[in-house]
Parts: sequence; structure tokens; C-alpha cells
Amino acid sequence: MTDSKQVPAKLILEDGSVFEGTSFGFEASSSGEVVFNTGMVGYCESLTDPSYAGQILACTYPLIGNYGVPKEKKTDLNSFFESHKIHVQGLVVSDYSYNFNHFEAQKSLSEWLVEEKIPAVTGIDTRQLTKRLREKGAMLGKLIVNNEDTGPFDPNSHNIVKKVSTKKEIIYGHKNTGPKIMLMDCGVKNNIIRSLVNRNCVVTRVPFDQDFFAKGHGFDGVVVSNGPGDPKQCTDTISVMKKILQKEIPLFGICLGNQLLALAIGADTFKLKYGHRGQNQPCKIAGTQKCFVTSQNHGFAVNVDSLPKGEWKEWFYNLNDGTNEGIIHASKPFMSVQFHPEACPGPTDTGFLFDEFLSKINGGGK
Repeated sequence: MTDSKQVPAKLILEDGSVFEGTSFGFEASSSGEVVFNTGMVGYCESLTDPSYAGQILACTYPLIGNYGVPKEKKTDLNSFFESHKIHVQGLVVSDYSYNFNHFEAQKSLSEWLVEEKIPAVTGIDTRQLTKRLREKGAMLGKLIVNNEDTGPFDPNSHNIVKKVSTKKEIIYGHKNTGPKIMLMDCGVKNNIIRSLVNRNCVVTRVPFDQDFFAKGHGFDGVVVSNGPGDPKQCTDTISVMKKILQKEIPLFGICLGNQLLALAIGADTFKLKYGHRGQNQPCKIAGTQKCFVTSQNHGFAVNVDSLPKGEWKEWFYNLNDGTNEGIIHASKPFMSVQFHPEACPGPTDTGFLFDEFLSKINGGGK
């Protein structure tokens, strides 16, 4: 596609706001929850992050597409993408770069979006859009192309995790000799798996609702992944996590996994006004002066005041709005964070948390 083909497109928010532009993706309409990401780069990783399932993504950085899209590697853990497909309902940018240049680029962002049948619009005042979302909160919206309307869709009204989770068991790191990790896939990013495999773990990826205790699996620890939607929809996952806690098996929750751990111990979660999405979220370890810049993508958070009194405590909190960014048990091997220690895209400041989790596994690596 070139900029000479001016196909009309517009974004309509549920409050009636209209933002007009032109299409540079697949020429079809879609609907979803409209959210914004503050990252300057990383659109390949963000678009393939399953946590964006059901959402129309608006980029606050104005210039998008200038380095194209790298060649897809036909492996289980493609190094450039965080899953095997694009998960957003649509993409909204201010200024799409029709000309791209990068030594690893194989195609343009527009070509990729068309291949994946994802609509996209450029020419939008994303600054004004972001201000509207910050003022009124994340809203449902429609991305209309060629004036073809589409019905409403709310990704938080049902268990969208079921859509993005694996349907079968997959094992990674077969030749590794380290800890055996059970990975509950709620929409896992590839770099979580890479981070574990690179630390000599054998990772068994299972569906979000699988009761692997009934299957007789032998394992040393459990990781509960990131994922989309309202955590309260994942009742089956929470039930399995309660068994993990009862058996005192080391557990590490990431993003959605943080919220699910809170629900499993009887705490509560709530929907943030407009969420945290980007690679520049400052988080601090509670009770210390240690601060880290983190990569994030979530719309819900844990209510710290609802944590069971006693040995559960807040671990990290967000320096921008004070919301929870992690919880930890004082004596048992249970921990979780709301941000993404695996990054991709984003800073790798908190990658050490994978090592901290593995240190809690008795006999790990033996």
C-alpha cells in the first residue's frame, strides 16, 4: 500500500468522539476496548503480545512503522515476536511511515497488518485521543473503514484468556537439566519462555485451565503468565492456583498472574481508569529506595488493602499512581509482579526476578 491510496477510516469512541484519518491496514472494520501505549519503539512485540487481545491499540509516539517488520522465523519462540500472530483488534497512529529502513526488515508494517487482516488508521490526533482516554478512562470503540460499521465488542465481558491460551501441552528446553517449570498459559509472551529456557529450565506450557495435578506431572515450580481481560473471569485458573498454594509449590505470577494470585488468596482486583501500557513505568520495592523502569501492559490492578493480613505484603508499587505492582509471601515461595520482567519491548531492569524465583525452588538445577 502507498500513501496515494486514501481509503477513509475513523475511530469512534463510545462517548461519541470521532477521530478521522485514512486506512493503512486491512480494509475492514472492527471494535474493541481503545487503549494507548506510551512506547517509542517495539510495535512488533506489542502487536504480538496476547495481552492486547480484544483491544484497539493507539500509539502515543507519533511516528510508527519507520523500521518495518523483520522476517518471521519458523520456530516455537520467534525472537522478534511475542507470539505467532497479531492480537490487537486494530491499530491507531498519528503518522504512519510508508517508507521504512532496517537491515532486518522484510516488509512494511502495512503489509504485515494486511496479511494478518488487522485494520489500522493513520492521521489521527493521538495526543487528543490520549488526553480523552486519560480524562474519561479506557473506552469501547469502533474502527470504521470505508464507512462499514461493526457491532460493539467488550473484551472484559467474557473469558478472553480462553481465546489466546494454548490448546495443548508444549515442552521447551528438552535438553536442559535444570528445574522443571509448569507454565500456566493465560496468553504468555514468548520471552517469558525464553527467559526460563535460557536459565536451563525445562518448561511445560499448559492451557490456562488445566488441572495438571490430576495428570500426575512432576515439576518444581509454577509460572502463571500474563494475559488479557478481567482476571475474575479466570475461575478455573484460580482454582488450580489454590492447590499450588496449599501444596506450597514455588509460584511466580506475571502481570495477569499477579492479579490471579491475589484472587487466589482472597484479595480483590479492580479496573484501572486507563491502565499502564508502555516501557517507561517506574516501580519501587516497598520499604526501600530501589526503583526500576519497567515494561507494562495491563488494565486491572490488585487492591492492596484487600490482601490477607499477616504474611502477605505489597512487594512493588507504581511511582506514578501508587497502584500495586507486585505481592509476596513473607516466608513461603510465592511471588508475583504486575509488570513484565521479561521485557520485550522495554528495559531489562527486572530480569533478575526470574533468578529470584528459581532460587526459591528447592533443588533447582540439580
